Amino acid sequence: MSTMSLRLPESLHERAREVAKREGTSINQLIATALAEKLSALDTVTYLERKDASGSRKEYLSALRRIPPGRPLPGDEPVGPADGRSA
Repeated sequence: MSTMSLRLPESLHERAREVAKREGTSINQLIATALAEKLSALDTVTYLERKDASGSRKEYLSALRRIPPGRPLPGDEPVGPADGRSA
């Protein structure tokens, strides 16, 4: 564990204090968790951008053509906006 000095606007500090109290945790833990979530989101974007750059539309369309015609197997049905149902 390391220590970091952090300068925050008073309004943000107060908000963090309120949320930490409501969540029953320390401000320290709240900030550590928020930072971990933000870094994870940024890592996900980087990962997806890398996957996108390495993808091939030709291979994607080829994979789609290999899907057999007919209805999806039970449990593989689309759910959500694509079929008008909600998840």
